[in-house]
Amino acid sequence: MIEAVAGCTAMLRTAVDRDWTAVPAGRLEWDCHTTAVHVADDLVAYAANLAGRAQDAYVPFELTLDEGTDNAGLLHVIETTGALLAATVRTTPPGVRAFHPYPFRSADRVGFAAMGVAEVLLHSHDMAEGLGIPYEPPADLAESVLTCLFPHVQPGPAPWPTLLWATGRGELPGRAPVTEWRWHNNLVIPAERLTLTGLRPAAARDLSLGGDGGFDWLNGEPYEGTRQAASFLVKAYETGVHRPEFGVFALVRHEDGRAIGGIGFHTAPNEQGRVEIGYDLVEGARGQGYATEAVRTLTEQALARDDVSMVFATIEHANVPSQRVVSRAGFTRATVEEERVAHEEHGMDTGLQLYIRR
Repeated sequence: MIEAVAGCTAMLRTAVDRDWTAVPAGRLEWDCHTTAVHVADDLVAYAANLAGRAQDAYVPFELTLDEGTDNAGLLHVIETTGALLAATVRTTPPGVRAFHPYPFRSADRVGFAAMGVAEVLLHSHDMAEGLGIPYEPPADLAESVLTCLFPHVQPGPAPWPTLLWATGRGELPGRAPVTEWRWHNNLVIPAERLTLTGLRPAAARDLSLGGDGGFDWLNGEPYEGTRQAASFLVKAYETGVHRPEFGVFALVRHEDGRAIGGIGFHTAPNEQGRVEIGYDLVEGARGQGYATEAVRTLTEQALARDDVSMVFATIEHANVPSQRVVSRAGFTRATVEEERVAHEEHGMDTGLQLYIRR
């Protein structure tokens, strides 16, 4: 955040003596002065929502400059509001979420930080374009915005041109122009004792490489199956087929905020609306009903969608505990004919049993 704001204000200082109200901000309908005020207003609004734990709407206030504030004063406001958001992000616990409308009506501290950086980078581009000033932020800042807020966008040859294209500000070879867009904060699904926290591509990449993905894991690290699922998510993101609602979720326990496992779907639903679920728990969390709770919650979330008609699980014959998990979550063993079709026509391993829920 601080780096993004510093790049913005350094660029604008080269034109501090110009009349920003007379210069359109790139392709926006606003002038550069209005756009700069908008940046500061968004930064302080994000800080306020996160600090105030707003749940249903933005905290009801708006930033207003003192009469006679010049461009230098406005830059000071941008620096100050950026510092406020950065401090709020640093001091907010990881599990806290606050209101933001897109697309799931909440964001965590990572999401608010990424949205703040996005506002600064994109509107700096708009103002620089209007003022005729060169501007390009560090690639890692643009990449952080893409991996946090644009998980549905396939990475391009370079992060900054990809972010500009994804927000309707530029062209990308081989891709159609973007005329409408929204960023996407990660999905979280509450359960009785758990929160299913959707993994962003950046967190999934960290998990796949042996990191913690930003979670405090019971027993110190996730089960290997969670790391493997995270690697599949990264591959889906890199090939442009990742759909966050059908990605991977960390299971975070309410009582202590610790992650105890992972759950998710192997792919998005097929043309028949069928989707496969998978899950695992760290050893210290097994035998306490957490897996059943998570499977039931995610399955019901999926079946409530119009594009899902069936959720299924494939389980080894000898894995009786997992069979009990899905049975308690409302799944039933497939018929002999359904299993035959799964084995012969869909390539299901003969060592697996098929469980389904509609």
